[in-house]
Amino acid sequence: MSDTPAPQIRLHNTKTRRKEVFAPIDPLNVRMYLCGPTVYDLAHLGNARPVVVFDVLFRLLRQVYGADHVKYVRNFTDVDDKINATALSRKAAGAEGTLEELIRARTEETIGWYHADMDALGALRPTVEPRATDYIAQMIAMIEDLIAGGHAYAKDGHVLFRVRSYTEYGALSGRSVDDMIAGARVEVAPFKEDPMDFVLWKPSDDDLPGWDSPWGRGRPGWHIECSAMSYELLGASFDIHAGGIDLQFPHHENEIAQSCCAHPEGHFANFWLHNEMLQVEGKKMSKSLGNFFTVRDLLEKGIPGEVIRFVFLQTHYTKPMDWTAEKAAQAEATLRKWHALTAGIEPARSAAPEVIAALCDDLNTAGAIAALHQIEDPAVLKASAGLMGLLGDEIGKWAVSPVFDLSEFSEKLADLRTAAMASKDFSAVDALKSALTAAGVEVRMSKAGVELLPGPGFDAAKLPDLA
Repeated sequence: MSDTPAPQIRLHNTKTRRKEVFAPIDPLNVRMYLCGPTVYDLAHLGNARPVVVFDVLFRLLRQVYGADHVKYVRNFTDVDDKINATALSRKAAGAEGTLEELIRARTEETIGWYHADMDALGALRPTVEPRATDYIAQMIAMIEDLIAGGHAYAKDGHVLFRVRSYTEYGALSGRSVDDMIAGARVEVAPFKEDPMDFVLWKPSDDDLPGWDSPWGRGRPGWHIECSAMSYELLGASFDIHAGGIDLQFPHHENEIAQSCCAHPEGHFANFWLHNEMLQVEGKKMSKSLGNFFTVRDLLEKGIPGEVIRFVFLQTHYTKPMDWTAEKAAQAEATLRKWHALTAGIEPARSAAPEVIAALCDDLNTAGAIAALHQIEDPAVLKASAGLMGLLGDEIGKWAVSPVFDLSEFSEKLADLRTAAMASKDFSAVDALKSALTAAGVEVRMSKAGVELLPGPGFDAAKLPDLA
């Protein structure tokens, strides 16, 4: 470890509603949990935002505390009605195998898609990626502890959590139980003592996956999954729990309640971080508006994963992010320029202090990008962008391979401009400039000379013939 004091990281803690200095429970074992995807289909663009945002935090924590001292857990929810429905439809269509085997095949398929798409966005794989179905025994044990402590009850094959048994319920979202009942659509069921009580375990019939339990064959509720997995992998108390703002209530509120009641010796997560939602061209992304698309949709349209990542990082994670075609084009142009500047150069040993300072200030990625624009040393630019998951050799293949030499075109344009300055006839200059622009080349002409850079949509096949 270096003798240089570690940079001070400050994060906005949803739990306290203020920005606080981050001090890990154990600097040699910094622990973070992120609610992962329910693996029933391709990840849409909104699913990718928390992955990219908290990948930057993961990278920053590794930078400050050392890669071997940070444990990052992101789960896969592979128990879900939509997964079941797909498996049932495949079985009805004649697919071979048991229902459980068809469900496993579907989740393996979607996890493969997810990994491929998140890899394309430059996200590091978490330290551990638990699957809910591998932790059923731990979930049952936690539910038994909650019943023994009077925090849960069994009825009609269901087990429910007594919300009013946890006096701090609602603290994360800032709402009282009575306000929640008045303002929310709460499921009223005959097996509930209170409308706010939520399901920990539910029965499964023969057409659904299920596991044997003290309450009969069934499957877990969604909320208990993350509590059981985080406890087994990170302990009763850990440093950071993150996720989208849409999960704050009820999912995260319920996680806190059941975890703190099952393990009163701990306090669950010290810091809660939530990213805001994503919009498309100023509107909420939805299938009804026709602006709903997956990460795979963008990749298949030729938008590089690094460009998607850059657009995400231009907006602070606590603010709604608007995806636009204009932002994507601008991001591509900037990244092409930076890749050209840093091609073949080894990154510096450390990132620029201004970039580190911006990221330590509650992941101010927009401020960090502004700092990147001011860096003149290509080696420092490469190291600094690398801390944000940008300009890496793998993620940047789209921009630097193959490399096109535009020097012949810049020399030709410079000669034409010199001749035009004397003749006052700029038609040849304008014609070549237009042809280069049509091929996706960014043309920069100044007193210092002519500079040509591959721009958004660059296509070498469209370059004009200089013969």
